[in-house]
Parts: sequence; C-alpha cells; structure tokens
Amino acid sequence: MTDKRAKNEFLKEDSHYLRGTIVDGLSHVETGAIAEDDTQLIKFHGSYMQDHRDVRGERAKKKLEKAYSFMIRLRLPGGIVSPDQWLKLDDIAGTYANGTLRLTTRATFQYHGVIKSNLRRTMQAINGACLDTIAACGDVNRNVMVAANPFFSPVHAAAGDFARKVSDHLLPKTSAYHEIWLEGEKVEDKTRPAAPDTEPLYGRHYLPRKFKIVIAVPPVNDGDVFAHDLGFIAITDAKGALQGWNVSVGGGMGMTHGDTATFPRTADVMGFCTPEQAIDVAEKVMLVQRDWGNRENRANARLKYTIERFGLDKFRAEVESRLGYKLGEARPFKFTTMGDPLGWRQGPDKKWHLGLYIDSGRIKDVPDFHLRTALREIAKAGGVTFAVTGNQNLIICNVATKQKAKIEALLKQHGVSIATSSGLRRNSIACVALPTCGLALAESERFLPELITAIESSLDKAGLRNDDIVIRMTGCPNGCGRPFIAEIGLVGRAPGLYNLYLGAAHDGTRLNKLYAQDVGKARILELLEPLLIRYANEREQDERFGDFVIRAGVVKPTLGGNTFHSDITLV
Repeated sequence: MTDKRAKNEFLKEDSHYLRGTIVDGLSHVETGAIAEDDTQLIKFHGSYMQDHRDVRGERAKKKLEKAYSFMIRLRLPGGIVSPDQWLKLDDIAGTYANGTLRLTTRATFQYHGVIKSNLRRTMQAINGACLDTIAACGDVNRNVMVAANPFFSPVHAAAGDFARKVSDHLLPKTSAYHEIWLEGEKVEDKTRPAAPDTEPLYGRHYLPRKFKIVIAVPPVNDGDVFAHDLGFIAITDAKGALQGWNVSVGGGMGMTHGDTATFPRTADVMGFCTPEQAIDVAEKVMLVQRDWGNRENRANARLKYTIERFGLDKFRAEVESRLGYKLGEARPFKFTTMGDPLGWRQGPDKKWHLGLYIDSGRIKDVPDFHLRTALREIAKAGGVTFAVTGNQNLIICNVATKQKAKIEALLKQHGVSIATSSGLRRNSIACVALPTCGLALAESERFLPELITAIESSLDKAGLRNDDIVIRMTGCPNGCGRPFIAEIGLVGRAPGLYNLYLGAAHDGTRLNKLYAQDVGKARILELLEPLLIRYANEREQDERFGDFVIRAGVVKPTLGGNTFHSDITLV
C-alpha cells in the first residue's frame, strides 16, 4: 500500500527529533546554504534560510551562488521585554544581523541577514538575553500572541500570564535545540539509534502544519483572534473580573492564488472554559488537530480545513471527549476595534503607557529619523517595559509621570514623532516580502508606506485624514499580514500587481471580498478615491468603511467562516 503522506512527514519522522544534518551543514564553509531537508527542520528552531533577491540576477551572471542568509524569529509569548533585554537584542541586530529589529505580526522580533557562520553565535546571544527561538516556526504551536500591555488591567495581566504558561506547556521537548545551538555538544548521526528524546504531545511527526494561538481582551481585538487556529476571548463580570474564556477554533489567513480548495477563514466560537481549564483545552484542541489534520496535502493541513471537513459539532465533541468534560456555552462579548491604542494612556495604577507606531514594524535608523537609537536611549534610561503588539507597533509601558517628558524629548531629538500622518497609516500592516522572503510575488514593506502617502491625498479630498480605516498588504497570499481581514486588503500577484479586497469588519469578525484583480498603484488609487469620497458623503453615524462598502453594494458580505470566493463581482 502506497504511503501518501506529504514529503515533510517523512522528513520529520527521520529527523532524529529535529536534528537532521543541521550541525554538519553549519560546518561547511564553502557555501552559505544548508541542505534542502535541513531548511525545513531549521524552521522548528526559529529560523528560515533566505537569499537577497535584489541581487540574484547579478550574482547568477557572475556564476556565484545566491546571497544566502537566515531570518531568525524569537519566541516571545506575551510580547514583553525588559530594558536590559532590549539592549541585548539591539546589540544582536548590529553585530550579527542587518542593523534592524523587525516587529512581526505575531508580536515578536525577527532578525534578517544573519549569515550561516553567525547562526550559532546569534542563537547564543539570544539565549544570553534569557530568550529563545524554539518553535517560533515549523509544524508546532508557534509564538502565543496576547492582548498587548499586560500592565493595563488585572485581566490583561491574567492574559499575559496565560500566554506564557500555555506556550511553555506546548513547547517541543526535544533537546535538539540546546544541543545544536547552545551546548556545542556533538549531535549523533541521525542513522544511529535515536537519543532518548520523546515528544509526549507531538510525537515524531509533530503537527500537520503550523498552529497559532491568540488571547484577546475585549473590546480590543488587537491580535485578530478570529484569524488564528485557536483563540481565547476574555469574559469578565460586571466588575471587570475574569470569569473565563470563550474558545474559538478554525481561523487562518493563507491561501494559494487560483486554488479554490485553499481559502482564508474566520474562526468559529466553540464554547467557554474556566481559567483553570484553559491550558487543558488548548492542549486537547491541538491534539485533535495533530490526529485529524491532513498529512497528505500540506496546502489543506491547517486546522481551518479540519473544521471544514468534520464540522464544528464533531470537532467539539472530540475535544470534549479527550477533556472528559463539556465546554460551557459561549458567553456574550463585543469587539469595537482591531487597532492599537497609540499615544499616551494612563493605567489604573497611574503609570503611563506610550503606544508608538512603527512603520511596517521595522526599527532602524535612517537620515533624520533615528528610531533605533531613540529606543536604545530609552532602554538605557531604564524604568520601563517594552511590549510588542500584533500590529507591528510598540508600547513603552510603566512610565512614571516624571519620565514622560524625558521620553518625549528623546524621541523628538531623534526625529521620532508620537503622531501619525493619518488614521489609515496607524491602522496599516505590511509583511516583509521582497527582497528576503522566498514566497513574495510583489513588494509589501517597501511599497505600502508610499502607497498610503498617495492615498492620503484622496483622504484629504474626502475629509477622512484622521478616520481609522484598516489597510494591510502582503507580497503573496500566504497571509502573514492578515490582509483578508482588513477593510482594504492588498495581496501581491506579480511585481507591481495586487488583488484588492474590500469589506472586512473593523472589529476583525468578517473577511473581505475580492474587488479588483491585478491592479497596480495608479489603478488602486483610481478605484479607492471615489469609494472614499462616497463613504465620507453617504456613511451613517458611526459606520465603518468596511461596513459601508457592503451596505452600498460595492461588495457582498462574507458570512461566518465561509470563503470570499463565492459571489464575486470584479470591477
């Protein structure tokens, strides 16, 4: 009988618990690359092999190999780092990476441009900051994202604590990470008898695909809880005390152009659990996906497809069977926004918290805008905590009143403004895309800022400069920037061309719909300006842009967890 499992399933099975031949590959100085199989295994260690695509052609003409380097992503459940950790992470960026820190859409950091000979040094430096990259990528539970700023209320603190505990609980148990990167001990050849490693949750095959958890605290849906495999939504009583969590399952953003068997999906709310049950629930949901997920076709291996195949009722019944108890009925909640609160806010303890917009999440110094230096100086001064958000922004937390003016002065001194140029910009996300992402079909991080500047002219004509409208762009349909849940979504199709999506809900509860295909910058502006002007003139009280384009008949709504592929009318 033919084994129809995908290639990666055999690779994981034979990897000696994620060791592969990574150590041997690191020793080969004649190339900047590692073996093809190891490029899959190294993801479980928090790294992707990439190359600089801007110079591919030039290097090929000179018969040189590609300009290989590695992206390294941190596991940072809750998104919190201390000033000392910030300084160490900043040092790593300058010593081993490309001189920048990149805030991701999963509320952590990643480095770009780390060459192979510096991989182990970089991992050890990250460990020196009391952080790691274990399971930041790969077919495992990845970085657990949570409502930003655990210091803002007791419920936010409980969410942050839950994020760290569930992340630790679901970590792979193999010793390969410490063996390869930290201890420097010789790794057994994978053809020899296996080391006494075990994976009590994952087994030798780990998960069928990546698994992502988000913890949200209404009314702010800053982590896009319905865009992920598993979500926990805080339910509080009339006094604001945590009662438990609504549990959502089956969200996910990725798809493939032209393949209608792949699609983004919003999660379904499955039930309610108490705080004491939450880690058990997370484990059992993940284990059902481990056993029921598609291991033959990786394009259909995420939990969203499992829910589509089996149905929510059957999936819930299996989870409850493994739990040994029933989930409660979901309780009422309401989201009002998916954006970050930017600017100064004062918490109940009278401490101040500064939400700082970071363009595409990239922390760097450029002429007249020395953001990296400014943040380093703030970290040197101490007395604060840094929180990374799922919208690629940064919150400087726990600022004493006497520190406020000093922080503002430091930012101003380095050309960093607390204000943003428009509501559209402060609600924007762009994935990295070119030149480093191997999946990118078009620009994103390097293009969206200039596109927003152009759209701001249309916003001015409509009188909408300060209105909050969510715009997101990705260089491919993999969905890292969650474009399918943005009021204006742009997804790369080819160099300079994008699919334009409209009509998602401002609170992150509804997908958008395809409105125009293969459009460039000029056409995007041509399509958006009249819609923005109509919105300004015809909107109802408190009506959001995504709701307006549906009410006005521009696009039809996507209901529940359905895809946006049905009922499409392209302009």
